[in-house]
Amino acid sequence: MDKLINEIRTDLLKNADEKTKQSTIRYFKEKITVYGVTSSRVKKTGRKYWSEIRSLQKKEVYKLFEMMLKNDYSEEAFLVASWLPKFKKQFEKADIKIFKNWVDKYLNNWAKIDTFCNHTIADHLEMFSDDIDEIKSWVKSKNRWMRRAVAVTLILPARRGEYLKEVFEIADALMTDEDDMVRKGYGWLLKEASRQHQKEVFDYVVRNKKIMPRVALRYAIEKMPENLRKKAMTR
Repeated sequence: MDKLINEIRTDLLKNADEKTKQSTIRYFKEKITVYGVTSSRVKKTGRKYWSEIRSLQKKEVYKLFEMMLKNDYSEEAFLVASWLPKFKKQFEKADIKIFKNWVDKYLNNWAKIDTFCNHTIADHLEMFSDDIDEIKSWVKSKNRWMRRAVAVTLILPARRGEYLKEVFEIADALMTDEDDMVRKGYGWLLKEASRQHQKEVFDYVVRNKKIMPRVALRYAIEKMPENLRKKAMTR
């Protein structure tokens, strides 16, 4: 295990450069930890080590992934997010507790949250749909990233037209959240839901536009026709 993780980190360090590091840091408002490896190179690293990762037992995989997330480097979090969905056939209902702990303790920017939740937690939810109540309960968390995680977990299901009731419940709970990234998160969720349920989302936005922050509103109506966007933006 130690040998493998050291090889992965050595590979990332070898392919890091200061220009990529500084441009990545500037891309985020919050402080982040990065090696400075391009996304294409990180993907190549993922493919390079996948044969070794997939040969591990599930317990070993989760231990390795937690070590990588705990290290805080964004590139390592991206690798975890790319590998973990490939193990979804081994997901168990109790894993949601592990994933929640990782989100709460280690995922500390929007990129980590989005790549992890869009697939890993969404895949878990696809297998164990009754865990939607557990995921929705995260809207009460004091951790801003946990609250964003609730919204972005449902992005892909909402795009398919699923969970409309829960989409509105999440938006209700996060409506006036003070954090900009949380507002953008549920606005994005409404936007994806509007692909299959344009009228319902439009009506929801109009009903709530007096209290919905503008950034969330703009995200929510982004895919709608211009006439609907104008009507929704009118105070």
